[in-house]
This record gives sequence, C-alpha cells and structure tokens, in this order.
Amino acid sequence: MGCWTTLKSSGWVYPTAVLSLYGFFANCRVAEPFLTPYLIGPHKNISEEVTNYLFPIWTYSYLAFLFPVFLLTDFLRYKPIITLQGLFLVTNYLLLCFAPGLAAMTFLQVNYAVVTSTEVAYFSYIYSVIPVEHYQRATGYLRSAMLAGYTIGASLGQMLISLAGMDYFYINAITLGIVSIAFLVSFWLPMPKRSLFFKGKNAAATDGNEGGCGKDKMEDNIRVAWFSRENVMAAGHLLWQSFKESYSSRQLIYWSLWWALATAGYVQVFNYIQLMWDHIEPSATSSVYNGGVEAACSLVGAAAAFSVGYIKVTWTVWGELALGLFSAVGSGAVFLMAFTSSIWVCYTGYVLFKSCYMFLITITTFQIASNLSMECYALTFGINTFVALLLQTIITFIVVDEAALGLDVVTQFIIYGSYYGAISLLFLIRGAYTACKSCHRRPEEVEDKAQESSAEVISAERF
Repeated sequence: MGCWTTLKSSGWVYPTAVLSLYGFFANCRVAEPFLTPYLIGPHKNISEEVTNYLFPIWTYSYLAFLFPVFLLTDFLRYKPIITLQGLFLVTNYLLLCFAPGLAAMTFLQVNYAVVTSTEVAYFSYIYSVIPVEHYQRATGYLRSAMLAGYTIGASLGQMLISLAGMDYFYINAITLGIVSIAFLVSFWLPMPKRSLFFKGKNAAATDGNEGGCGKDKMEDNIRVAWFSRENVMAAGHLLWQSFKESYSSRQLIYWSLWWALATAGYVQVFNYIQLMWDHIEPSATSSVYNGGVEAACSLVGAAAAFSVGYIKVTWTVWGELALGLFSAVGSGAVFLMAFTSSIWVCYTGYVLFKSCYMFLITITTFQIASNLSMECYALTFGINTFVALLLQTIITFIVVDEAALGLDVVTQFIIYGSYYGAISLLFLIRGAYTACKSCHRRPEEVEDKAQESSAEVISAERF
C-alpha cells in the first residue's frame, strides 16, 4: 500500500505507469494478426468484399469521426475518451465473435473507426499531466508499452494456432477478455485538472494569472458556463492562436509534414499486408505465421522506440536527414513485398518497414511535443493525424475502392512503395541542405542556436 501511495505522489510516474498498462492490454490483441484469414474463412466467408469494399469503410468512417472526437477529447479532458476507446474495443470483439454476416462486419468497420479516432487521447493525455522534461522518456515508455502488448498478443496468437491448433473463434474470445482488462484499467487514470481549450472565460483568465493557490478556483471556474457562448468563442480563439504558434516554426512544419505523409502510407501498408500474405500463400491451404511476424517486428519496433529516450542526437541538424534515410529503407521494403513470390521474404520486408516507421514516429512525436505548449501540441497532433487520414482516404478511394480503380493488392503495394520513395527523396534533399548549412555555420552561431533551443524548453515548462 505504501509503494502504491508513493507511486501516486511521484508526479509523472503514476499516470505514465497506468497509461502504459492500459496501452499494453489495449494493444494485446491476440486475434488481430489473423483478422483476414478469419474474415475470408468459413467463420465469416466474405472474401470477395474484404479488399475493395469492407476495409475502405473503416477509412471513410475514421475520417468522419476524427475531428469531432478530437474536440470532444479536449472538452471531456482525455480520460473519458480513453475509457470510451476501451469500451468500443470490447464491442469490436463482441461483434467479431458473435455477429454473423456482411452487414455486421460493415458495422464492425465503423465501430473500429471509433477505436482508432480516439487514439489521439493516448499521448495527448500524458502530455497534459506530466512536466515537459519527462516528455521524451514518457513517450518512449508509452509507445514501448503499446508495441510490447502487440508483440505478446501476436506471439500468443501464433502459439495457440501453430502449437495448440486453436480455432480463430477462440482466439477472438481470448482477445475479448484481454481488451476488457484494458477497459477496467482506464478507470485508474487520474483526471487531468483542466481542459486545454474549453476552459471557460474566467478559467482562461485564472489560468494565466494564478499560481498553485488558485488551482481550486480555476477548477471551479472550469465548471462555470461550460456550455456558454463565451466558452465556445474562447476555445475557438485559443484554437486559432495555437494553430498559428504550432506552425510558425519551419522545423516543426517539416516534422509534421513527415508525420502526416509517412503515417498515411504506413496505415495503408498495415491495413492490406494480410491480404498480400494471403495472395502470396493462401491461408486456406498453408500454415499462417502472421502472428509470429507481427511479434518480431513489434519487438524490434519496441526496442527502437524505447531507445529513443536515451539517444543524444542534435535532431534539429540531423533529424530531417534521418527521416529521409529511414524512409528510403521503408520504400525499399515495400517494393520487396510487392515483387517477391516468397512469403518469408515478404515477412522480412514487413518487419523492416514497420521497425523503421516505429523508430521515426517516436522521435517525431517527442520533437513536436517538447517544443510546444500543451494547447499547441494537442492541436498539432490532431491536425497531423487528420491530414494523414485525409491523404490515406484519398489514396484508398483512388487505389483501393471498387468505385474507382479497385486495384489488386500487388499493384497497390507498388504504388505505396513509390509513395514512400517520394517522401524519402523530399527529406533527403531537405536534410542534406540542413546538415550542410549547419556544418558551415560559425561556432558562435551554433552556440546561440543552442541557447535559443534551451530557452524554448524553459518557456515550454511554464505550460
């Protein structure tokens, strides 16, 4: 009991630990690597509709939910949205286990869109309750917890299928129990003291002028005029001011641009990789090792994400070049998956691709969060995710949807590889320019730049 009390009073450790625990169980989805074999197999038997009809519904629903959920996330102060995500995860696997037919699976895609649209609350929550000096380490812990959960879940699923010969239905039932634990863990999260944007007129003034002795008064003011016109107008004004501050830095614009572009391509590859595996080696007639592959790449990705908390690199100088280099590796991996006829080569390409992305997105998340106030990073995360999803929706409609080109999965992956190649070229050129410019900078200019960066961090700590 004493250790638990000490943990809760430690400031940043308790919320980071509980949210990491939630992230672990929420991502420990034993059945997820085997979703496509489950849908196209005898349990659901909807193979004709999966690629060009069913999966695009998730993308379109996700786009529709994202912005309203982002505003609702701030309005309700993060924790309720995390709990809501846990609830919809439970609903997701109830549908997979017990709801038959195409109509139910169509609704499943909409339900899962709610799950993914609420992911913005995961990192935004922790950045709203811990000091800025812990952002980098907390980011590494949280993303590592997510990847570790997925690794263990995928490994367990693979063992149950390969060694125990368990049916896909029971794999989904086990996942239902695990995500139910995540739902319960979400209630342990401490509630953030305030909303970032929907503060109320008086609360906004108090927030700017009061110290620790005014905290109770601020919380009272938050509850006053919560639905008032002044509150909405103040929130809109703060949103606009935060938008201008977030994208006034050229460096942050480049980080955000990579985030949006790379995430759109990554999600496309992730969504359709199981169809690629089934194309190379059909699950109906071959052994399926999807879980083992997902476990391997998540383990490597978790290690890479965890290492970010301890890497000392001048990212303002070398960051863009790193984005370009690792994006080039990702592009090559996608082309490898597209052109190979060997399932094991395709597996290897996927491990390489996913590991590169997980490493870079962790760095990007920290770089953006550590240079912005709470209002700005929350808005930036939401906008970057929205832009990524908008790009992904455009790609899905043109490339995948049966109403447009409706391309086969191999052609899709050739396009995704070319897309990542363009991202790589863009950031290699920009990164080389930034690095050369820094190398030719006079020593006193470098020192001034370091002092400016230090001042930015000190300024951010006030929030």
